Amino acid sequence: MSDWKVWLRYFLAVVISIVFILPLYWAFVASLRPMELPPPSTIEWWPAEPAWENYRQIFDVVPLARYTGNSLFVAAIAVPVTTLIASLAGFGISQISDEPFRRQLLWFNIVALMIPGAAVWIFRFLIVKWMGLFDTLWALILPAFAATTPLFVLLFYWGFQHVPREMFDAARLDGAGPLKLWWKLAVPLSRPTITGVTVLTFVLYWSDFISPVIYIFTPQHYTLAIGVEIIKQMDLTNIPLLMAASIFMAAPVILLFWILQRFFLHDLSLANLFDRS
Repeated sequence: MSDWKVWLRYFLAVVISIVFILPLYWAFVASLRPMELPPPSTIEWWPAEPAWENYRQIFDVVPLARYTGNSLFVAAIAVPVTTLIASLAGFGISQISDEPFRRQLLWFNIVALMIPGAAVWIFRFLIVKWMGLFDTLWALILPAFAATTPLFVLLFYWGFQHVPREMFDAARLDGAGPLKLWWKLAVPLSRPTITGVTVLTFVLYWSDFISPVIYIFTPQHYTLAIGVEIIKQMDLTNIPLLMAASIFMAAPVILLFWILQRFFLHDLSLANLFDRS
């Protein structure tokens, strides 16, 4: 590839990165504006007197520390459970030798994926109430025991399909059972898929607003998403406080992606696997 094409690719990458980063940066700048000032009439790249106390204030107006702990509790359980169940389901489907039956299972997951989430709210509400989990954080974690969404099962199936079948056959000849094949062979070779599902699951549960509204009514069980909404409803004109809460909520997601980004940039990453199909 010629030098000008390489530089063009870098230039486009920088431009696209700036387009995505700017809104987050402006939200951060808005979170540092003093609350008594009116909104700026022009683009403000940095406030004259940053009000760092806004981030302390959000913990004073609502018990955000408790809400953050609740969200962390939900994510800490839901993420590994989702990854475990989805990987087992995806591995099981990938190992089925009966081609028609395997296609039926795949179509079942695809059809289930197309069902709107609102269509199962009432049904899920009745299940949660029947199990006695209503108004508990376990009501928010419950979908994890069904892999949360069929998308994650399909992602693991697709990832396991790229592992050469000869490797599984050789391991079976050595006496490896299904669970050993999954744990010793499939899982280590599917780290990019595990990383992607981990990030997506964390974002899904961390930012979930609908489920707490449906299942939780005791304030001490509220999650961080509910806390941010409470701050918004308390004063719609207090943009700095709302932006501070929003940045606080977005920070763990950004940090998690930054820590795990090396798996996305790996030679066996999800993006590159498409080229090997």
